[in-house]
Amino acid sequence: MRKIRIFLASSSELTADRESFEIEINRKNKLLAEKEVFLHLDIWEDLPAQMTQTRSQDEYNKQIKAADLFALLAWNKVGKYTEEEFDVAYRLFKSKKKPAIFTWFKEPPQAAEPSLDQFKKKLAGMGHFPAFYKEADDLWNQFNKELDRLDLASMGKIDDARGIYVDNRGANIKTQINDAIINNPTFQ
Repeated sequence: MRKIRIFLASSSELTADRESFEIEINRKNKLLAEKEVFLHLDIWEDLPAQMTQTRSQDEYNKQIKAADLFALLAWNKVGKYTEEEFDVAYRLFKSKKKPAIFTWFKEPPQAAEPSLDQFKKKLAGMGHFPAFYKEADDLWNQFNKELDRLDLASMGKIDDARGIYVDNRGANIKTQINDAIINNPTFQ
């Protein structure tokens, strides 16, 4: 079964939207089971609260590094940790083309915090156009449409062995790549 990891970033002010999103992911998993695809959702509420050798946020950032998809939700503000999570995902995207990044803004109240506009300007400077939503079901409809656009069944598969470097220095290598056996490989 192919596991697609999704990291959902937002501040606690959107707890109800996050919970609704989690329910919809579980429903989608029932439909994807026959395609041998599982959507694994990481949200900070599910991560351990145990003290670590580093900051707790560093543990969350590790989950982002393992993610295939990164979704950021914002409403009244973009908190420093949510922005840090976005920055981690964006650096990974620029260097490894993964995770795919999605940003959604819920229609804010009249007096949104300055961090919201600052973050929108940051995205505009990157040439990114965020999406907007009114309610949790609107968010899910948009995200579900994005999932349908992706080829989830092939995410993360290695198409071929080009670009792989192995320093075998006299080792005997017997390997198999994409069902093709390689006999007497020469690596340079």
